[in-house]
Amino acid sequence: MRKNSIKNTRVNGEVQKELSVIIRDEIKDPRISPWTSVVDVQVAPDLKTCKVWISVLGSEEDRDNTGKGLKSAAPYIRRELAHRLNLRNTPEITFVMDQSIEYGVNMTHKIDEVIAHDENAARDRGDVDDI
Repeated sequence: MRKNSIKNTRVNGEVQKELSVIIRDEIKDPRISPWTSVVDVQVAPDLKTCKVWISVLGSEEDRDNTGKGLKSAAPYIRRELAHRLNLRNTPEITFVMDQSIEYGVNMTHKIDEVIAHDENAARDRGDVDDI
Protein backbone atom coordinates (compact mmCIF):
# COMPACT_ATOMS: atom_id res chain seq x y z
CA MET A 1 0.00 0.00 0.00
CA ARG A 2 1.29 3.41 -0.93
CA LYS A 3 1.95 5.95 1.78
CA ASN A 4 0.19 9.32 1.46
CA SER A 5 2.29 12.41 0.93
CA ILE A 6 1.94 15.35 3.30
CA LYS A 7 0.03 17.27 0.63
CA ASN A 8 -2.36 14.37 0.03
CA THR A 9 -2.92 13.99 3.79
CA ARG A 10 -3.79 17.69 4.05
CA VAL A 11 -6.13 17.49 1.05
CA ASN A 12 -7.87 14.46 2.60
CA GLY A 13 -8.38 16.35 5.87
CA GLU A 14 -9.75 19.47 4.19
CA VAL A 15 -12.09 17.49 1.96
CA GLN A 16 -13.34 15.51 4.98
CA LYS A 17 -13.98 18.69 6.96
CA GLU A 18 -15.83 20.40 4.11
CA LEU A 19 -17.88 17.30 3.26
CA SER A 20 -18.97 17.01 6.89
CA VAL A 21 -20.20 20.60 6.86
CA ILE A 22 -21.91 20.24 3.47
CA ILE A 23 -23.72 17.03 4.45
CA ARG A 24 -24.72 18.37 7.87
CA ASP A 25 -25.76 21.93 6.94
CA GLU A 26 -26.42 22.20 3.21
CA ILE A 27 -28.24 19.06 2.09
CA LYS A 28 -31.95 19.10 2.83
CA ASP A 29 -32.78 15.62 1.52
CA PRO A 30 -35.06 13.91 4.09
CA ARG A 31 -33.57 10.51 3.21
CA ILE A 32 -30.22 11.50 4.72
CA SER A 33 -30.11 10.67 8.42
CA PRO A 34 -29.09 13.42 10.87
CA TRP A 35 -26.77 10.82 12.46
CA THR A 36 -24.48 10.69 9.43
CA SER A 37 -20.72 10.98 9.96
CA VAL A 38 -17.87 11.28 7.48
CA VAL A 39 -15.43 8.73 8.88
CA ASP A 40 -12.61 8.90 6.35
CA VAL A 41 -11.73 10.39 2.97
CA GLN A 42 -9.19 9.12 0.44
CA VAL A 43 -8.52 11.51 -2.44
CA ALA A 44 -6.47 10.08 -5.30
CA PRO A 45 -3.09 11.79 -5.82
CA ASP A 46 -4.23 13.10 -9.21
CA LEU A 47 -7.36 14.64 -7.55
CA LYS A 48 -9.69 12.87 -10.01
CA THR A 49 -11.51 10.54 -7.61
CA CYS A 50 -12.41 10.49 -3.95
CA LYS A 51 -13.72 7.68 -1.73
CA VAL A 52 -15.74 8.85 1.25
CA TRP A 53 -16.52 6.45 4.09
CA ILE A 54 -19.87 7.31 5.69
CA SER A 55 -21.22 5.95 8.95
CA VAL A 56 -24.90 6.17 9.83
CA LEU A 57 -26.10 5.42 13.33
CA GLY A 58 -29.50 3.82 13.06
CA SER A 59 -31.32 1.01 11.34
CA GLU A 60 -30.45 -0.74 8.09
CA GLU A 61 -33.24 1.23 6.41
CA ASP A 62 -31.66 4.52 7.58
CA ARG A 63 -28.32 3.41 6.10
CA ASP A 64 -29.91 2.47 2.77
CA ASN A 65 -31.89 5.71 2.53
CA THR A 66 -28.85 7.80 3.43
CA GLY A 67 -26.78 6.01 0.79
CA LYS A 68 -29.41 6.69 -1.86
CA GLY A 69 -29.77 10.32 -0.78
CA LEU A 70 -26.02 10.93 -0.85
CA LYS A 71 -25.68 9.26 -4.23
CA SER A 72 -28.37 11.50 -5.71
CA ALA A 73 -26.82 14.58 -4.07
CA ALA A 74 -23.26 13.77 -5.24
CA PRO A 75 -23.23 16.32 -8.11
CA TYR A 76 -24.41 19.08 -5.75
CA ILE A 77 -21.85 18.04 -3.12
CA ARG A 78 -19.08 18.07 -5.74
CA ARG A 79 -20.10 21.55 -6.91
CA GLU A 80 -20.13 22.87 -3.34
CA LEU A 81 -16.74 21.30 -2.72
CA ALA A 82 -15.40 23.07 -5.83
CA HIS A 83 -16.65 26.42 -4.48
CA ARG A 84 -15.12 25.87 -1.03
CA LEU A 85 -11.74 24.35 -1.90
CA ASN A 86 -9.19 25.65 -4.35
CA LEU A 87 -8.06 22.43 -6.02
CA ARG A 88 -6.77 21.89 -9.55
CA ASN A 89 -9.48 19.26 -10.08
CA THR A 90 -12.58 18.62 -8.02
CA PRO A 91 -12.70 14.87 -7.41
CA GLU A 92 -15.55 12.60 -8.45
CA ILE A 93 -17.08 11.41 -5.16
CA THR A 94 -17.89 7.79 -4.33
CA PHE A 95 -19.66 7.06 -1.05
CA VAL A 96 -18.90 3.84 0.86
CA MET A 97 -20.88 2.78 3.91
CA ASP A 98 -18.74 2.17 7.00
CA GLN A 99 -20.16 0.49 10.08
CA SER A 100 -17.23 0.98 12.44
CA ILE A 101 -19.00 3.52 14.71
CA GLU A 102 -22.07 1.31 15.02
CA TYR A 103 -19.84 -1.70 15.69
CA GLY A 104 -18.05 0.24 18.44
CA VAL A 105 -21.32 1.29 20.07
CA ASN A 106 -22.61 -2.30 19.99
CA MET A 107 -19.38 -3.64 21.50
CA THR A 108 -19.53 -1.02 24.27
CA HIS A 109 -23.09 -2.12 25.12
CA LYS A 110 -22.03 -5.77 25.19
CA ILE A 111 -19.07 -5.01 27.45
CA ASP A 112 -21.34 -3.04 29.80
CA GLU A 113 -23.77 -5.99 29.92
CA VAL A 114 -20.98 -8.44 30.78
CA ILE A 115 -19.65 -6.14 33.53
CA ALA A 116 -23.14 -5.72 34.99
CA HIS A 117 -23.70 -9.50 34.84
CA ASP A 118 -20.37 -10.16 36.62
CA GLU A 119 -21.14 -7.58 39.31
CA ASN A 120 -24.57 -9.12 39.90
CA ALA A 121 -23.08 -12.62 40.08
CA ALA A 122 -20.42 -11.46 42.56
CA ARG A 123 -23.06 -9.70 44.66
CA ASP A 124 -25.25 -12.84 44.68
CA ARG A 125 -22.33 -15.00 45.81
CA GLY A 126 -21.44 -12.48 48.51
CA ASP A 127 -17.90 -12.05 47.17
CA VAL A 128 -18.04 -8.27 47.19
CA ASP A 129 -19.62 -6.16 49.90
CA ASP A 130 -19.82 -2.86 48.07
CA ILE A 131 -19.38 -2.47 44.33
